Amino acid sequence: MKYLGIDYGSKWIGIAISDEQGKIAFPRADVPNDEGILQFVARMVEQERIEKIVIGDTRTWGGGANPVTPGVESFAIELARVTAIPSEFAREAGSSIEASHYAPKGEEHNNAAAAAIILQRYLEMHAAKM
Repeated sequence: MKYLGIDYGSKWIGIAISDEQGKIAFPRADVPNDEGILQFVARMVEQERIEKIVIGDTRTWGGGANPVTPGVESFAIELARVTAIPSEFAREAGSSIEASHYAPKGEEHNNAAAAAIILQRYLEMHAAKM
C-alpha cells in the first residue's frame, strides 16, 4: 500500500510519499498553501496511485487545538472530498524539530522532511497491522 504524508502549515505544506510496500517515507515536495493546493495533492494522489493519506495532527503536546488546527481540519475534509481517498490524522508534535536535525545548514525548516517524519512514524506504528 502506498501512502502520502502531509505536514500542514498555513503558508506551506510538506508532502512525503512512501515506497510501494508502505515501509519507508521519502520527502517529496514543499508547496505553497494556496488556492491550487487541493488540486496539486489530488494530481499527486492519482499519479502516485496513493491508497491512504496521513495528515499531521497539529494539536499541542497536551492535545489542545492551536491556531492552525481549524485550517488543517477543514483541509482534511476538502481533501477527502476531492480525492475520495481515506485519510487519517497522525501525531506531528516535534516533527519539524526532528527534521531540522537532519537538514543541511541553511535548510533547517523543510516541510517535506517533516512530512516524511510524520509519515514514517505512522508507518512504523502501524507496521504490525499491515
